[in-house]
Amino acid sequence: MPSTLSIILGVHVAVSVVTFTLYAYDKIRAGAGGRRVPERTLHLLALFGGWPGAFAGQQILRHKTRKLPFQIVYWMTVAIHAGIWGVFLFRGSGR
Repeated sequence: MPSTLSIILGVHVAVSVVTFTLYAYDKIRAGAGGRRVPERTLHLLALFGGWPGAFAGQQILRHKTRKLPFQIVYWMTVAIHAGIWGVFLFRGSGR
C-alpha cells in the first residue's frame, strides 16, 4: 500500500502535468485570439501542487513571464505551498 507521502507526491506530479498542459493550451489560444484559460484557474492549479508545471510552462513556453501582477500572485502561491510543506515536514519530524 502506498504511503501518504507517495500519494501526495503523485497528485502533485499529476496536477503539474495538467497545469503545464493548460499553459500550453493558453499560449496557443492567445496566439489564435481564442478563448483563454482564466488566470484564476492557472493560479489555483499552482496553489494545489501544480506550481512546478506552471514554472516549467512559463520558462519553456515563455508564457506569462512579463505580466508582473500575474508573476506576483504566482510566486505567492509558491510561497504558500512551500510554507504548507514546511509545516507538514516540521510536524512530521516530531518537533
